[in-house]
Amino acid sequence: MKQCSPTLQQTEGDTRKEEGGKEAGRIQALRVLSEVTTTLASEYDLEALLNRFLGMMVRLSGASGGIVRVLASDGRHLRLAASLGLPPEMVEQERLVDIDCGVCGAALRSDEIRQTRDLKPCIARTGQAFFGQCRSMVVVPLEHNGRLLGAYNLYMTEERPIPEEVSLLFCTISEHLAMAVENSRLMQENLRMTLMSERQMMANEVHDSLAQTMAYMKMRVELLREALLQYESGKALKYSGDIQQALDEAYASLRALLTQFRNRMDPLGIEHALKELAAGYFDRTGVKLEFENRIPDLNLSVDQEVQVFHILQEALSNVARHSGAKNAWLTLEVADDQYAFTVEDDGRGVFVMGATPDLRHHFGISIMSERAQRLNGNIEIANRSQGGARLRLLVPTRPERAA
Repeated sequence: MKQCSPTLQQTEGDTRKEEGGKEAGRIQALRVLSEVTTTLASEYDLEALLNRFLGMMVRLSGASGGIVRVLASDGRHLRLAASLGLPPEMVEQERLVDIDCGVCGAALRSDEIRQTRDLKPCIARTGQAFFGQCRSMVVVPLEHNGRLLGAYNLYMTEERPIPEEVSLLFCTISEHLAMAVENSRLMQENLRMTLMSERQMMANEVHDSLAQTMAYMKMRVELLREALLQYESGKALKYSGDIQQALDEAYASLRALLTQFRNRMDPLGIEHALKELAAGYFDRTGVKLEFENRIPDLNLSVDQEVQVFHILQEALSNVARHSGAKNAWLTLEVADDQYAFTVEDDGRGVFVMGATPDLRHHFGISIMSERAQRLNGNIEIANRSQGGARLRLLVPTRPERAA
């Protein structure tokens, strides 16, 4: 159970207020609580909600600034989700911090609200002058149903005690916020499931209409070709052959599209989906695939996840169909403020003697490039110096820079 009164590393004696001031503070606290609960019921944008909340708490506590952090996807870091009143360079540096760091880590491990005046460890870790200007820092864990979801920090630059009613609010509001963070995660899962269900319905519709019609046409064109053979009409045979080839290519593309639509993204997100894809890759293709995720917090929207997943799926499909490789590697990492998704293999490569790429990849690469553009990213393709090919998808890490 979260301890609702901050553990203070400060002297006692100056914490009393006049009764009239206390009453006014309690009324203000109730108003803030009412505003928070109303906001939670009406605000579905988690980032906007956290920013609004942070403004309330900074105003109520008399802090000069604050940060809200949520648990990163790897469970070992905290990602900055909202900030107020902090220098831009500090915001940039604090975007990802270790979950066990200093007083914050101690508060999270004990699930207790803590306040400290000793910010020397923060100064030593970051070199930020802002911490030297602070008189104290409050850390409030965000927990829901026994599950840690994040924390928020308030930074005080003036010597003032935190009123008792505000301390109690820390605990109450943190529970509401933790619930909002959890609801956001569940909404993401539901959105993935809804999106995949719609794609499944679309695939079924295409299969029941266009795919069956094209299959019928393929059979009829073959009968036409056999009939023309009896009359030995050279031009007619050539034209029917052209039609047959075009129809075969269109049918193959349609089947590939249906396969993509029917390959459901995991409701748990892209990392889990890629793990599942990699786990069954050898059984399906005979190519050994190693998967490594070096990104502590892969923060993509649901639509972005779908685009990235299908690009990587197509790249791995090309490896299996065209490369002749025995081994492949799928790596996720961050490079220069971009997510880098890399597929490599030890096959024959995509460039021959420095010429143009193998034309068998042309259609698939065009589709992958179009998907990358929707992500405000790009695709790089090259031969590996040690043999084989490399395809890398680069996507901006900042949501505001992505499409």
